Amino acid sequence: MELKHKRVLVTGGSSGIGFAIAEAMAASGARIVIVGRGETRLSEAAAKLSAGGNKVDFVAGDVTVDIDRRCILSEAVARLGGLDILVNNAGAVRAGRLELISEADIRAMIEVDLVAPILFVREALPHLRKSGESLVVNIASAAALTGVPFYGTYAAAKAGLSRFGEALRRELKGEGVHVMTVYPVATDTPMMASSKAGADLGFGREPAEAVGKAVVEGIEANAIEVIRGGEARAKAIVLNRENPLALDERFMSMKAALEEATRDHRAF
Repeated sequence: MELKHKRVLVTGGSSGIGFAIAEAMAASGARIVIVGRGETRLSEAAAKLSAGGNKVDFVAGDVTVDIDRRCILSEAVARLGGLDILVNNAGAVRAGRLELISEADIRAMIEVDLVAPILFVREALPHLRKSGESLVVNIASAAALTGVPFYGTYAAAKAGLSRFGEALRRELKGEGVHVMTVYPVATDTPMMASSKAGADLGFGREPAEAVGKAVVEGIEANAIEVIRGGEARAKAIVLNRENPLALDERFMSMKAALEEATRDHRAF
């Protein structure tokens, strides 16, 4: 798919991966509306994204609230004159031992990371169908491919988003709506700021700009998935499939350190 003149809605677009995706798409000639809860941050992000001459607009709202989601979509479609690409990027995470995570945080992760994207796609489909050549981009996580200790609910929600995307792609095949799923590794974003896990624990952080560029490359290649992390991540995925107990042992060797490093990791 060529991105020039495409009309794009990016959730969670005021910072991190969402901002980087919007920036890379705008550089390719797409017209963008970014979405988030904080109007001031959105305004500032839109101004930065527009500095290169590309007009980037914003709509404030909470993707987990039904009326907000409908208003976001309606306003974005009105401003763009339609919709060609929906990027479900807004995310939430709370790491730690399951019994120490509140029910409210568990439900919030599932709402933001899984329920909201599903409902957003459902509500956006009539607009995407009108495009004739449209795309849904779901930002999952490497944790959807290999479960990581202390990220159980987050991994579950992102794995659910992954399988949702796969099923939806097959459901919509031949109908003018493509679906691509992205699996970032740990990325240098505000969402990771409260995590102390580093490269020694397998959480070496990739620049958000690299993810944004990879997403654009995936779109242009009509890819069905974009998996970050290079050869090391590819080997871990294969090991998890062929010898999961070996990966269990690897995590066991670092479990205490990983628990300590991630116990304060929270971003909503």
